[in-house]
Amino acid sequence: MGGQKFQYDESGGTFFYFLLSFLALLLIPATYYWWPRKQKQDQKQLEKECQCRGCQKKKVMLLTKQPWKETKQILQIVLILSGWTVLILLAYKVSQFDYEYANFDPYEILGITTGASQGDIKKAYRKLSLIYHPDKETGDEKTFMKLTKAYQALTDDEARRNWEKYGNPDGPGAMSFGIALPSWIVEKENSVWVLGLYALVFMVALPTAVGMWWYRSIRYSGDQVLLDTTQMYYYFFHKTPCSMAVKRVIMILAASREFEKRHNSEVVERPTDNVEVPQLIKQIPNLNEKNREPPLCHLYSIKARALIHAHLGRIPLQADTLDKDRQYIVKKCPYLVQEMVNCVSQLILLAYAHRIPRLPNIETIENCMKLSPMIVQAMWEYKNPLLQLPHITDENLKYFSSKKQRIKSIQQFASLKHEEKQHILRFLNDDQFNDVIKVLSKMPLVDFQVVSEVIDDENPTVVTAGAIVTVTVTLVRKNMSDLFEGFNVYNDSDGYQMERDQEEPQPDEDETAKKEEHLKKPVWQKQPKKGKKSGKKSTKSQRQLPRSKKGEEKSSQSLIPEAKEILRKPSHDSGDESDISEDEVDHSNDECYEDQNNQSDNKVSSLEDDDTEWEKFQSARLSKREKVLEGRSKQSHSVHCPYFPEDKQEYWWVYVSDRKSHTLLTAPYHLTALVDKEEVQLKFTAPRWPNLYTFTVCLRSDSYLGFDQTHDIKLDVKEAPEVPVEHPQWDMLDDEEGDNEGAGSDVSEFTTDEDVEEDI
Repeated sequence: MGGQKFQYDESGGTFFYFLLSFLALLLIPATYYWWPRKQKQDQKQLEKECQCRGCQKKKVMLLTKQPWKETKQILQIVLILSGWTVLILLAYKVSQFDYEYANFDPYEILGITTGASQGDIKKAYRKLSLIYHPDKETGDEKTFMKLTKAYQALTDDEARRNWEKYGNPDGPGAMSFGIALPSWIVEKENSVWVLGLYALVFMVALPTAVGMWWYRSIRYSGDQVLLDTTQMYYYFFHKTPCSMAVKRVIMILAASREFEKRHNSEVVERPTDNVEVPQLIKQIPNLNEKNREPPLCHLYSIKARALIHAHLGRIPLQADTLDKDRQYIVKKCPYLVQEMVNCVSQLILLAYAHRIPRLPNIETIENCMKLSPMIVQAMWEYKNPLLQLPHITDENLKYFSSKKQRIKSIQQFASLKHEEKQHILRFLNDDQFNDVIKVLSKMPLVDFQVVSEVIDDENPTVVTAGAIVTVTVTLVRKNMSDLFEGFNVYNDSDGYQMERDQEEPQPDEDETAKKEEHLKKPVWQKQPKKGKKSGKKSTKSQRQLPRSKKGEEKSSQSLIPEAKEILRKPSHDSGDESDISEDEVDHSNDECYEDQNNQSDNKVSSLEDDDTEWEKFQSARLSKREKVLEGRSKQSHSVHCPYFPEDKQEYWWVYVSDRKSHTLLTAPYHLTALVDKEEVQLKFTAPRWPNLYTFTVCLRSDSYLGFDQTHDIKLDVKEAPEVPVEHPQWDMLDDEEGDNEGAGSDVSEFTTDEDVEEDI
């Protein structure tokens, strides 16, 4: 390794390379993520937004929460621009450094043309040396050294050969390894400061940051809920058997440790609370402030409970004191309610698995879910859902009920014609009416489809005892504007369903008869009765059909491809022998020969179908894996909630329950990214006893009241096939042993006790 040298950068040239690359690695992502982007709202976008008093007040409130937003944006712009300025200057300095040291041209330094004579070279050198000699007033030592080096490269024969061969008059240089740091870092005079900086960063700042992060992480769960709050939820829900009322759930929610000053430093306690909170409690009936259960009886819990009741009752509060506390409490309630749902679902599933009595049932978890849209919309559950629309108050609800019709839901109101809406909302002016239509058109209209099957089984449509049933829920989210002009909504106990007013053209009777003959149902399903019915009656009966029966028809249509092929084939069952002609019975030899030739083609086509199905399965599997790797998104659609202090996105809960036994079969899946279409798979174990069971798939909103849906699924559970005790390979081994050993003991290792008794 002779000739290698390790040295620090004296001039700082290589240090500029390090600084340039390091600064570029910081500036490029910082500019992309931190450069402030002004969201310019077009006039059309402003026209689409609601202009009601509550929404305008919420916008002003959100702007006042960020007073330093503009100053912060200006600071970010200044820092980023200054960083890019430094980067450009460093790049220019590095480029000049490369030009000076890498491009050595003696003719250019002396200012002469290529191929000049020795006299011209000496003359140019003498002229420039008189100017740049260090002893002169205009002298420059660095430039004079370059002139001398260029003169030697052109006059000295050895120096000229070195320059022509190696590009350097001094010949090939030794390989050197430089450290891209200035030498003053390792100088003895600066060692104390350098060691002090290292100790400050690695022994003080870094351990402090890690300790603060660790202390915070051990106090919070994955959903940023205090572990003490989660433990309290488990205690109260386990203590309260059967169902828990909504007001009791509010009491537990108000006792969350996030609202206590000792656990949360963001909570503000004011001296005016001693006067304002008792006055507020007097306005709220049935607050149950005299409860003696800790922490339900603590002062912070009573204050939070009173503020939640005031929020649900839309009671005006003091803007500078109690209203600020209400906003802080209300904005934390949605994810606290989600934590309550998780705790209750785990307790219910634990009780179902281990047969533990006196644990919360399905009503408790549904009351917890119900609390979330109540808080988002600031209204009690028994209130009319139409109050979620802007400019609608309790006094205006009388306009929605008349002798002809009575509007009870938002879906019913959306299905009315435009003139009928105007007539009902005649107490509003044009701007207020437009606000109602804007909000109504953006509300969710979810198409809820359910398919149940047993995956990884030979016959997915047959459910056996103890099998894993997979319920695939397909949700298609549309806007409520699809119900405008030409849709009717019919409410029932299971939710809502929509049909068009315009009658679809009815097919001809001959075509329907051909289709019925071609698509004959199996024997176990009811055959349609023959008869002629008018188109109007058929549409009417279709509209009056319950939702559960429609769900059964959908589930019957979602059969596997093999079952569809069976349904397509006309069935020739024994019973009507006269229907089979002699031509069908007597097959000619040509037809048999053609069938044998077509078998190979059918095998090839079946293999191709299998390949296409496998490719589809792999592509679907890869798409699901990509979604998992991307993570769960929290952006869906904004909710119209003027009383909620922050922007709220639409979320949903999907789960399967048994209404007869009040049992939860699957943990609620929290769907947070329903933008257009989502598919959710819920799995549960089928009952152990063969019978016909009816389970309910539920869809609940955490943002709107009156938008919940349910769908009944019927499972005909069959007996599970008996597992063979002996394996066929064992029989073969027994036969081989009997042949080899000859006469011996007739009782083998795998013979049962009943076989032994029969031999005796």
